[in-house]
Amino acid sequence: MGRRKKIVEQCERLMDNPERIRNIAIAAHVDHGKTTLTDNLLAGAGMIADQGEATQLMMDTEEDEQERGITIDAANVSMTHEYEGEDHLINLIDTPGHVDFGGDVTRAMRAVDGALVVVDAVEGAMPQTETVVRQALREGVKPTLFINKVDRLISELQEGPEEMQRRLLNVIDDVNELIRGMTEDMDDVDDWTVSVEDGTVGFGSALYKWGVSMPSMQATGMDFADIMDLERNDKRQELHEKTPLSDVILDMVCEHFPDPIEAQPRRIPRVWRGDDESELAEQMRLVDPDGEVVLMVTDIGIDPHAGEISAGRVFSGTLEKGQDLYISGTVGTNRVQSVGIYMGGEREEVERVPAGNIAAVTGLKDAIAGSTVSSVEMTPFESIEHISEPVITKSVEAKSMDDLPKLIETLRQVSKEDPTIQIDINEDTGEHLISGQGELHLEVITQRIERNQGIPVTTGEPIVVFREQVQGATTEVEGISPNRHNRFYITVEPLSEDIVEKVRLGEVSMDMPEQERREVLQEAGMDKDTSQNVEHIHGTNILIDDTKGIQHLNETMELVIEGLTEALDDGPLAGEPVQGTLIKLHDARLHEDTIHRGPAQVIPAVRQAVHNALIHGHVKLLEPIQNVRIDVPNEHMGAASGEIQGRRGRVDDMYQEGDLMVVEGIAPVDEMIGFSSDIRSATEGRASWNTENAGFRVMADNLQPETIMEIRERKGMKLELPQAVDYF
Repeated sequence: MGRRKKIVEQCERLMDNPERIRNIAIAAHVDHGKTTLTDNLLAGAGMIADQGEATQLMMDTEEDEQERGITIDAANVSMTHEYEGEDHLINLIDTPGHVDFGGDVTRAMRAVDGALVVVDAVEGAMPQTETVVRQALREGVKPTLFINKVDRLISELQEGPEEMQRRLLNVIDDVNELIRGMTEDMDDVDDWTVSVEDGTVGFGSALYKWGVSMPSMQATGMDFADIMDLERNDKRQELHEKTPLSDVILDMVCEHFPDPIEAQPRRIPRVWRGDDESELAEQMRLVDPDGEVVLMVTDIGIDPHAGEISAGRVFSGTLEKGQDLYISGTVGTNRVQSVGIYMGGEREEVERVPAGNIAAVTGLKDAIAGSTVSSVEMTPFESIEHISEPVITKSVEAKSMDDLPKLIETLRQVSKEDPTIQIDINEDTGEHLISGQGELHLEVITQRIERNQGIPVTTGEPIVVFREQVQGATTEVEGISPNRHNRFYITVEPLSEDIVEKVRLGEVSMDMPEQERREVLQEAGMDKDTSQNVEHIHGTNILIDDTKGIQHLNETMELVIEGLTEALDDGPLAGEPVQGTLIKLHDARLHEDTIHRGPAQVIPAVRQAVHNALIHGHVKLLEPIQNVRIDVPNEHMGAASGEIQGRRGRVDDMYQEGDLMVVEGIAPVDEMIGFSSDIRSATEGRASWNTENAGFRVMADNLQPETIMEIRERKGMKLELPQAVDYF
């Protein structure tokens, strides 16, 4: 315990000295070695025992992570490192690399100022490497590069020094090309490309715990020839002792990553749209420990003893126990029960955590991943943009009815911890739908419910989420209330891609000032009059109020919106959500008497009008699609492209990369279920592949009627479609 206490004291001393703090994330493609590297750094910093090969996976605390050998939750860890005679506090977040968990990566980037990008020397830069570099740069986070698994080049591929250097330089060029492409338009960034000469690139092996960089070679006198010699003769322990990986990386972190004082003035304007003249903005730029408290929650975890733990970055002020803090999007305040920092992978309670640190807080019961928590009411941080929306759904039912309340509670918790998951709880049927990013995402979530909560559940087959979208503009359609005293006249038309994209990314919303919303919509191509009458936005659909001076409409508007929402959540074809549609209310006739224009009258009338208008505008089913990339040896190329084409997909590109062929294309998510086993058998297990969600596209007309019927049957809807749907 003595040593641990000493480390905690050391961290508490360093917390108050932002120049000595580095907040960093490790990000990479799945299986490129982030987690092994993190263990290594912890061992090197004396936080965990140093044993033989670094394969303990300290950070993968969940059993399923250990079993699958992948990181699923981003993990926070802190360590201290002495560099040039001064102690530094390094807060590190190990992020998942698997594409289904990309939401965690985006959130982690919000809390840090630097990203250590890890690339496997043998595989080189992969699609997910590109995604994480892009996520870092979009948040204004500075990258450095570590090329891992260099031992494989020496021992497995038996490469000579020239070949090796050429291969390593290729990886560096690829990463720099990404960085250059992304930072060209950033005024606040000088040159962020990485280079061996500057010391922003390291090489090594996380498994055997040795590493080198230009500065380390100068310090230790070890050059590539010496390393190859020791590695070939199996003197790995000696190699680790002569040039330990943790020193190389932690020196690089202290030297090349910005401290909060340097980083926050650049990062705040990127992630916060509040008034940059305000005192609060100044306090955040200065990392002022005496300012108002501002905490951005990036992760929510559960501790069996302490309950919910919100982890995140403190941008200003000092967090202390007993503070009452506001949480964006909720009413009232929450009281802080305890504050702590991470020591190794464990939470250590402390008295206070000042600005510039990553803190762990209990008591913020209303916070979700992405909340802004502060001591004054303030403009929240930009919502974290999740690059993809859920495309696959599974039903989950508790095997025993007694477990139902517990299951519902657990599902609510899941959606708090991971905003990329959507939960739909149907209390009548006892069926609950979980929607997520992919098969693996959902499999992991349902396994956790069984294991961590001890609730036996049955899960249905994966179901794909469709959308419905109108294809053309319509003339006015009338909706009549059941008592025939209220009438609504509406038209619908498709919204342009540009506008839909802006709504989806949160650049247009009802929360923003009207003036600003009008400007963004006009820039995206909406005409001036329409943009002034936006009444409501639901999903990616926009309601326009084009009426003139109608009596009682104001007080009825809430009901109109309710009817509209119902109609859009269950489209007319198959009860799937409607997207990308502009709905205009042109006119309404309302009964004088409030009693005769209540919810039972208005909601059905609006719902009917919207559905009829959608059918009138030839609404069609949209199916989710994925980008697919397969890397495969030449002789299996035909089989691989056949796997895409046989799934109603199309192959867009094939090219040679090193000794492999790369096949790129798109395919519907519906057809991609079970893809992994098929591609393995088609290519004798020699293919590696990646899929990424790529939005929705209109499904072929000849498949529409059959698919619509299948969905209606599954949902227990009437099987006959309205007469007007004869356009397929």
